[in-house]
Amino acid sequence: MLDKIGIHPKLGWGFLGVVIFMMGDGLEQGWLSPFLVDNGVTLQQSAAIFTVYGISLAIASWFSGVCLEAFGAKRTMFLGLLFYVIGTAGFITFGFNQLNIPVMYVTYFIKGFGYPLFAYSFLTWVIYRTPQQKLSTAVGWFWIAYCLGMFVLGSWYSSYAIKEFGYLPTLWSSIFWVGLGAVFALVVNRDRFEKKKISPGDTAKELLKGITILKTNPGVLTGGIVRIINSVGTYGFPIFLPMHMAKHGISTSVWLQIWGTIFLGNIVFNLIFGIVGDKFGWKNTVIWFGGVGCGVFTLLLYYSPVLFSGNVLLVGTIGFIWGGLLAGYVPIGAIVPTVAGKDKGAGMSILNLAAGLSAFVAPLVVSLFINSLGGEGVVWIFAVLYFASAVMTYFIKVPGQNEQTAQKADANFAS
Repeated sequence: MLDKIGIHPKLGWGFLGVVIFMMGDGLEQGWLSPFLVDNGVTLQQSAAIFTVYGISLAIASWFSGVCLEAFGAKRTMFLGLLFYVIGTAGFITFGFNQLNIPVMYVTYFIKGFGYPLFAYSFLTWVIYRTPQQKLSTAVGWFWIAYCLGMFVLGSWYSSYAIKEFGYLPTLWSSIFWVGLGAVFALVVNRDRFEKKKISPGDTAKELLKGITILKTNPGVLTGGIVRIINSVGTYGFPIFLPMHMAKHGISTSVWLQIWGTIFLGNIVFNLIFGIVGDKFGWKNTVIWFGGVGCGVFTLLLYYSPVLFSGNVLLVGTIGFIWGGLLAGYVPIGAIVPTVAGKDKGAGMSILNLAAGLSAFVAPLVVSLFINSLGGEGVVWIFAVLYFASAVMTYFIKVPGQNEQTAQKADANFAS
């Protein structure tokens, strides 16, 4: 059955492990910032904690492939587990319990190495193991597992756990969930990863190419920037939006359910926009559904509780649509490797780096502007960034067989 839906049968337990690991990793995303603020941390300090976390995410995302080649898949994934456990335990024990801000910075930075080394290493494992004709489907299933765990199950579990157990016990429980996910992915999953033999010199050259391609191929650079913008709301909203919702009658536990519903929409439309991208055009899909769509619904998500007195159904519906439109950026994962040409590996490195940088850029924007512009001003910055990504995508030139699609996008955008 797994083979029929595009998952290699020997990797099935690994996919389940990713779901559970990411559930543990993502369970605090929707509530940690307001919890810290309620306990004496300023909103700007909270944003700075998430900013340093984003730096380590970006570094780990960038080097996950190199670590995989050096140590193998299971060892790299286990290394990610260790970083997560050490960082989380240190954050709670020596950082939060003593309200030691510098220690919170350091320990949350360490935690940030966790999931990229775990999840992105498994993604590479999937790419190595899956036949070419099923590769796109298998990668799609990975992102479904990733989002299902981190954004849906993590949020839904938290909405229950923080009421039943309290905030800190819920945060401690994340170690149990990531450990359980690791058991499924590394122990129950018996598949052996057979990596390609790459000399240290070739590995260094490939890593260097992942930097020089930004200068030699402007289209890859532009695509990477678009990928960063794709997730600014994902990593920026949880820092300040729960407090905004609470002012208009939507409690943290209800917001967590809405947040989970948002990414349920994202999962559904990840499948849909993969098909839409091939039919409607890669650039068209990113421009209109991703850039323009997310820009409009970013504003609606902020203003809907204000205009409609915290109507949960309406806010949840708008959030669901916003989450679905985030999937409109899915074709950027096809655009960048195509633009990269023979340097597809370097192009994928840029996409991985951009995905990690999103977790740095979004909190940085919040920390820089939340005091001067407030939540409303930050939301407008996010919306402008989404609109700007549509313009940037318009200027990416997709070569070869996709040139006709690009021309159609150009014509539609100009009209």
